[in-house]
Amino acid sequence: MKSFVRQIKHVFIGRAKSPFDHDVFHKISLIAFLAWIGLGADGLSSSCYGPEAAFVALQGHTYLSVFVALATVGTVFLISASYSQIIELFPTGGGGYLVASKLLSPNVGMVSGCALLIDYVLTIALSAASGVEALFSFLPNEWLVFKVEASVVVIVVLIVLNMRGARESVEPLIPIFLVFVATHIFVILYAFLTNAGQVPQIVADVSKEARAASAQIGVWGVLMLIFRSYSLGAGTYTGIEAVSNGLNILREPKVQTGKRTMTYMVWSLAFTVFGLMVAYLLFKVSPQPGKTLNAVLFEAMTSGWGRWGTVFVITTLLSEALLLFVAAQTGFLGGPRVIANMALDRWFPNKFANLSDRLVTQNGILIMGAAALVTVVLAHGKVQLLVIFYSINVFITFFLSQLGMSKHWWSLRKESDQKWKRSLLVSGSGLMLTTVILVSVVVLKFNEGGWITLFVTGSLIFVAVLIKRHYLEVAKMLRHLNSLVHMASKEPKVMEKVPVFDPAVRTAVVLVNGFNGLGLHTLYNVTRFFGKEFKNFIFVQIGVIDAGNFKGASEVSNLDAQIKKDLARYVELMQRHGNYSEGLAYMGVDVLEEADKVIAAVSQRFPHAVIFGGQLVFPRESLWTRWLHNGTVFSLQRKFYQSGIPFVVLPIRV
Repeated sequence: MKSFVRQIKHVFIGRAKSPFDHDVFHKISLIAFLAWIGLGADGLSSSCYGPEAAFVALQGHTYLSVFVALATVGTVFLISASYSQIIELFPTGGGGYLVASKLLSPNVGMVSGCALLIDYVLTIALSAASGVEALFSFLPNEWLVFKVEASVVVIVVLIVLNMRGARESVEPLIPIFLVFVATHIFVILYAFLTNAGQVPQIVADVSKEARAASAQIGVWGVLMLIFRSYSLGAGTYTGIEAVSNGLNILREPKVQTGKRTMTYMVWSLAFTVFGLMVAYLLFKVSPQPGKTLNAVLFEAMTSGWGRWGTVFVITTLLSEALLLFVAAQTGFLGGPRVIANMALDRWFPNKFANLSDRLVTQNGILIMGAAALVTVVLAHGKVQLLVIFYSINVFITFFLSQLGMSKHWWSLRKESDQKWKRSLLVSGSGLMLTTVILVSVVVLKFNEGGWITLFVTGSLIFVAVLIKRHYLEVAKMLRHLNSLVHMASKEPKVMEKVPVFDPAVRTAVVLVNGFNGLGLHTLYNVTRFFGKEFKNFIFVQIGVIDAGNFKGASEVSNLDAQIKKDLARYVELMQRHGNYSEGLAYMGVDVLEEADKVIAAVSQRFPHAVIFGGQLVFPRESLWTRWLHNGTVFSLQRKFYQSGIPFVVLPIRV
């Protein structure tokens, strides 16, 4: 049965990858082009709804859209310039969470991380629902009742793709992305080239409408109308932060690859958004019931093309619909990494930093996918509702990131290098701009449903605080155990001669995780409960390769060296007591899978072995403690039992 399940897994997910393969980081990383697709599709897909939202918000004063388009392009370049600085300053990735944590405070970083996670969940949910809605616009109306089910299927398929790996999840989506880019470049260039002669007239009309609107609603009224349109199109900027969050999956040199990806992203986004908004103006399009503004534009542009025009419109709209599915990749690539970083800092359970045998943060992918599924179902797949929830949280992260970077550059003002002035100008401008957008978006969307996003984000922050408090309390409880480390180093040597292994006597195999109070407490309990029953002591440590140390071959080598160093200290300790001792070091992404190697070694070399493992026992056990402490020792116990090897779990009260 187990073999059958593994075969099914290999079919859908793929075979395991080795973290010890020297080329593995090269094989699983993304070059700038692939990163542009996987991380940039969210921003580029916003051209399907961002420019429309801004254009419609002008309430008929369409020529003012030129000002909105220029402001939008300027904002895109400004935010991307600031995030390029973040890429340089934090080359290992982490984005808004790491910036706020390091440059402001860990608590502020946690708020930024939680806000970004909710935004990524909404990215997945909105992208899936929007793509399905666009696809169903080509299908009979009676099929509309299946929109929610179709959105669920799309998210499940994306979960499976991402479980295979970052590169494997992006490559199948390349044709969709390229068709979108090609069709939209053609639309924008066609609109500009065929209407080039109208440019002087358009400039005159823009000036004329600005004066007419000023006379009608006043100068401040015009400015507020432009600002409202600009704010409601803020969804255009979501996704810009994704590159700095996902640096860990980029090809070396990561900083250069990240900045190149950012360049591709910002120019393609700015060109598409500005081009579409001006094209709306050139073809004098207006909203029509049941159609997106892009659809109206494409139909107006191809009205004289006959059958080929219909084919082009359908192809272009299909590319938009399918690109929205690609945009969900931003949530699946960036979200799990943020979760892993927060888990390493103990804001979330440790298990979210674990890697699967495909070397992806499997638990993070599953939780992001599950949250998106719940969101789509609860929202009944309504795109209009999801759009309201969307874009608030990303500006919380934008604001905190710009605040942290501004503080950083200001702290360097006394240094001789004048680079801080230029950098502060970029970050400071970004701070003011994102602050204004954040306040306006919250005000405009709060009563429409934006409060729900803020409530959910606040709830996640509350849970993160509880988790962190629990881990801090446990660390405080364990502190007294670490006094054993000092005591162990002071123990006198009992025998001068190094003992030899005696296969005829019993062997204690002690599972440890570093030379610390927990491991020593387990060891001393063996000698306390069993006296001199055991003459041979074998120490086994399984080093877990997780998101924290899977950053390059050197990091894996450092982990291996630290494991061997810790084991050597245990071996030396027991040799001083006159016992034969040795250490067995293993590394992998899954403790239970590596346990198979331990079983093989113990069965072959130590026929009279008993395995010992320590387990924390809290004053009050609950579902909370069981969730935050995964009880790996009990899973190992079952595994060893099945192989006929006795396994004793020793309690460690805290």
